[in-house]
Amino acid sequence: LHTTAGLLKRTGTQHRWLERHLKDPFVKATKQQHYRCRSAFKLLEIDDKLHILRPGLSVLDCGAAPGAWSQVAVERVNALGTDPAVPTGFVLGVDLLRISPLEGAVFLSEADVADPSTLRRIQSLLPAEKVDVILSDMAPNATGIKELDHQKLINLCLGLLNLSQSILKPKGTMLCKFWDGHDSRRLQNRLKEHFQDVRTIKPQASRKDSAESYYLARLYKGK
Repeated sequence: LHTTAGLLKRTGTQHRWLERHLKDPFVKATKQQHYRCRSAFKLLEIDDKLHILRPGLSVLDCGAAPGAWSQVAVERVNALGTDPAVPTGFVLGVDLLRISPLEGAVFLSEADVADPSTLRRIQSLLPAEKVDVILSDMAPNATGIKELDHQKLINLCLGLLNLSQSILKPKGTMLCKFWDGHDSRRLQNRLKEHFQDVRTIKPQASRKDSAESYYLARLYKGK
């Protein structure tokens, strides 16, 4: 009986997820516009409103797999040089997972962005050893324990902030995902120490029942 009940519960949950997924307008748009996943629309919305990506900028995309944010970045910074009238940018994506090749982007697959050797590889690949924009849609493997998962993601963001001190240009930008919880303010305060402008963003493409939001930190104070 317990097994049967568990199976029914699981099947019901899966059915509701599938039903919501199929009705999701961003899922449909993802297929129509050939993005690798629906998260592309979170970055598109943020950039349409706040213009963090411009032709000629260099971008580091952390937690890049499967590559949807890198697709957006390639388009917005003119990494392919498609528009000869504006500067050509550069996009570098890093992830622990394997990332399928993408024209206009350089990928470091199966690489831990927190590993010092990865930092050296990143710097060796960047045109000027530093970037204008750091993007992070990273997330830890979920345990299902809300507070623990929250802390793990905050720690990933704090690690990225430490990394930014080595590779982010002065007046640069950092966009990072976080899950709401008691440590969110700690991350926000740390960002405010290093950036002149820090704001919280919840894109429409983020599902309403999701705890995810993004911190957009601009005008990096570093040297």
